Amino acid sequence: MVPIVTLIDILAILLIFFIVTTTFKKNESLVKVNLPRSSALASGEDRERRVPLALGKDGQVSLGTTVVPIDSLATALRDFKNDRPGEKLELKADEGAPLGLMVKVWDAATRAGLEINDLPLRILLDE
Repeated sequence: MVPIVTLIDILAILLIFFIVTTTFKKNESLVKVNLPRSSALASGEDRERRVPLALGKDGQVSLGTTVVPIDSLATALRDFKNDRPGEKLELKADEGAPLGLMVKVWDAATRAGLEINDLPLRILLDE
Protein backbone atom coordinates (compact mmCIF):
# COMPACT_ATOMS: atom_id res chain seq x y z
CA MET A 1 0.00 0.00 0.00
CA VAL A 2 1.33 3.44 -1.01
CA PRO A 3 1.24 6.09 1.73
CA ILE A 4 -0.91 8.85 0.22
CA VAL A 5 -0.32 11.40 2.98
CA THR A 6 3.40 11.68 2.26
CA LEU A 7 2.72 12.07 -1.45
CA ILE A 8 0.28 14.91 -0.73
CA ASP A 9 2.92 16.59 1.47
CA ILE A 10 5.50 16.36 -1.30
CA LEU A 11 2.98 17.68 -3.82
CA ALA A 12 2.16 20.63 -1.53
CA ILE A 13 5.87 21.46 -1.12
CA LEU A 14 6.41 21.32 -4.89
CA LEU A 15 3.37 23.52 -5.47
CA ILE A 16 4.67 26.14 -3.01
CA PHE A 17 8.12 25.97 -4.65
CA PHE A 18 6.68 26.57 -8.14
CA ILE A 19 4.48 29.43 -6.94
CA VAL A 20 7.40 31.19 -5.23
CA THR A 21 9.93 30.75 -8.04
CA THR A 22 7.71 31.46 -11.04
CA THR A 23 8.34 34.70 -12.89
CA PHE A 24 5.76 35.90 -15.33
CA LYS A 25 6.94 37.07 -18.72
CA LYS A 26 6.12 40.64 -19.64
CA ASN A 27 5.36 41.44 -23.24
CA GLU A 28 8.32 43.63 -24.11
CA SER A 29 9.55 44.97 -27.38
CA LEU A 30 11.95 42.97 -29.52
CA VAL A 31 14.27 45.94 -29.96
CA LYS A 32 16.97 46.27 -27.28
CA VAL A 33 16.63 49.71 -25.69
CA ASN A 34 18.97 51.42 -23.22
CA LEU A 35 16.84 54.20 -21.80
CA PRO A 36 18.41 57.63 -21.31
CA ARG A 37 18.84 58.90 -17.73
CA SER A 38 17.95 62.20 -16.15
CA SER A 39 18.74 63.52 -12.69
CA ALA A 40 16.97 66.88 -12.99
CA LEU A 41 13.48 65.93 -14.18
CA ALA A 42 10.66 65.54 -11.70
CA SER A 43 9.19 62.07 -11.58
CA GLY A 44 5.66 61.77 -12.89
CA GLU A 45 3.97 58.75 -11.41
CA ASP A 46 2.23 56.82 -14.18
CA ARG A 47 1.56 53.28 -13.01
CA GLU A 48 -0.63 52.47 -15.99
CA ARG A 49 0.59 49.58 -18.15
CA ARG A 50 1.35 50.80 -21.64
CA VAL A 51 2.39 49.03 -24.83
CA PRO A 52 5.97 50.00 -25.74
CA LEU A 53 6.77 51.69 -29.03
CA ALA A 54 10.53 51.04 -28.95
CA LEU A 55 13.21 52.74 -31.04
CA GLY A 56 16.58 51.03 -31.24
CA LYS A 57 19.90 52.72 -31.87
CA ASP A 58 20.21 50.70 -35.08
CA GLY A 59 17.00 52.25 -36.48
CA GLN A 60 14.62 49.37 -35.73
CA VAL A 61 11.12 50.18 -34.47
CA SER A 62 8.89 47.74 -32.64
CA LEU A 63 5.26 48.10 -31.64
CA GLY A 64 4.68 45.79 -28.71
CA THR A 65 6.24 42.47 -29.66
CA THR A 66 6.45 43.00 -33.43
CA VAL A 67 9.14 44.80 -35.40
CA VAL A 68 7.56 47.30 -37.79
CA PRO A 69 9.27 48.95 -40.77
CA ILE A 70 9.26 52.74 -40.43
CA ASP A 71 7.44 53.07 -43.78
CA SER A 72 4.39 51.14 -42.53
CA LEU A 73 4.42 52.46 -38.95
CA ALA A 74 1.49 54.85 -39.49
CA THR A 75 -0.68 51.98 -40.73
CA ALA A 76 0.40 49.74 -37.84
CA LEU A 77 -0.37 52.51 -35.32
CA ARG A 78 -3.77 53.13 -36.91
CA ASP A 79 -4.55 49.39 -36.76
CA PHE A 80 -3.37 49.30 -33.12
CA LYS A 81 -5.63 52.23 -32.26
CA ASN A 82 -8.64 50.58 -33.95
CA ASP A 83 -8.02 47.03 -32.68
CA ARG A 84 -7.13 47.90 -29.09
CA PRO A 85 -8.80 51.24 -28.26
CA GLY A 86 -8.42 50.86 -24.49
CA GLU A 87 -4.64 50.42 -24.51
CA LYS A 88 -2.14 53.26 -24.50
CA LEU A 89 1.36 53.53 -25.94
CA GLU A 90 4.66 54.73 -24.50
CA LEU A 91 7.74 55.70 -26.48
CA LYS A 92 10.93 53.92 -25.41
CA ALA A 93 13.82 55.40 -27.36
CA ASP A 94 17.37 54.13 -26.95
CA GLU A 95 19.80 56.83 -25.85
CA GLY A 96 21.72 56.24 -29.09
CA ALA A 97 18.65 56.37 -31.34
CA PRO A 98 18.90 59.06 -34.02
CA LEU A 99 16.72 62.13 -33.55
CA GLY A 100 15.51 61.82 -37.14
CA LEU A 101 14.03 58.41 -36.36
CA MET A 102 12.12 59.85 -33.41
CA VAL A 103 10.74 62.63 -35.64
CA LYS A 104 9.64 60.02 -38.21
CA VAL A 105 7.87 58.07 -35.44
CA TRP A 106 6.10 61.23 -34.23
CA ASP A 107 5.06 61.97 -37.83
CA ALA A 108 3.69 58.43 -38.20
CA ALA A 109 1.80 58.78 -34.91
CA THR A 110 0.28 62.06 -36.09
CA ARG A 111 -0.75 60.49 -39.42
CA ALA A 112 -2.33 57.62 -37.48
CA GLY A 113 -4.46 60.06 -35.51
CA LEU A 114 -2.60 59.84 -32.20
CA GLU A 115 -1.88 62.88 -30.07
CA ILE A 116 1.80 63.39 -29.27
CA ASN A 117 0.84 64.21 -25.66
CA ASP A 118 -0.67 60.71 -25.38
CA LEU A 119 2.69 59.15 -26.30
CA PRO A 120 4.92 59.74 -23.25
CA LEU A 121 8.66 59.16 -23.48
CA ARG A 122 10.06 56.63 -21.01
CA ILE A 123 13.32 57.70 -19.34
CA LEU A 124 15.16 56.51 -16.23
CA LEU A 125 15.38 58.93 -13.32
CA ASP A 126 18.43 58.97 -11.05
CA GLU A 127 17.39 58.83 -7.43
